[in-house]
Amino acid sequence: FCFTLDMADAFSQWIEMRAVLTKAQKFVLDELQCARVDLPFTLLGIHSDSGSEFINDQLYRYCKAEHLQFTRSRAGKKNDNARVEQKNWSVVRRLSGYGRYETQRQVDQLNAVYDVARLYVNFFKPVMKLKAKRRVGSKIKKIHDEPKTPYHRLLDSDALTPAEKKKLQATYASLSLSKVKAELDRRLAALKPSRSFTDNHS
Repeated sequence: FCFTLDMADAFSQWIEMRAVLTKAQKFVLDELQCARVDLPFTLLGIHSDSGSEFINDQLYRYCKAEHLQFTRSRAGKKNDNARVEQKNWSVVRRLSGYGRYETQRQVDQLNAVYDVARLYVNFFKPVMKLKAKRRVGSKIKKIHDEPKTPYHRLLDSDALTPAEKKKLQATYASLSLSKVKAELDRRLAALKPSRSFTDNHS
């Protein structure tokens, strides 16, 4: 059944999502390469979890050939990938729900949703980043920075070249929030009737 390949940039919180029919390393690598093309910045490295869909010779050889740093989470330390795990809930799960997608048609429909969702989330949804934690008595107070969209975080940084910023600004100028949201809702509506629920209920 279908899985979602979720890529989250630690600095800007930019996210790319791709649905794959299985976790076979070939499918994962193919979609990772497609997602890399859509990134508005140069990919420097990959920090994955410890699943065999990532920890395999094919991805290792790809990273080595492309001069990408390849690291992984420590075994049993799920919080090593806390940023992408948070996106798995706040973006992926809230879009796709808990239904099981089992056909190539459903994978294609889910990718159609992700094609629009990436624009909505990256260009129009502000996010906050945790700056510090302070203990106040028995409670932990979290301090966050100013809410900004991933798009604005990239524009405000030195991570992009002038040409990359110009291209990103042109994409933003071509978008309408109301139209993007309407198209996202339309594609979600087309996806939901195709969901296959396999849970048993007593």
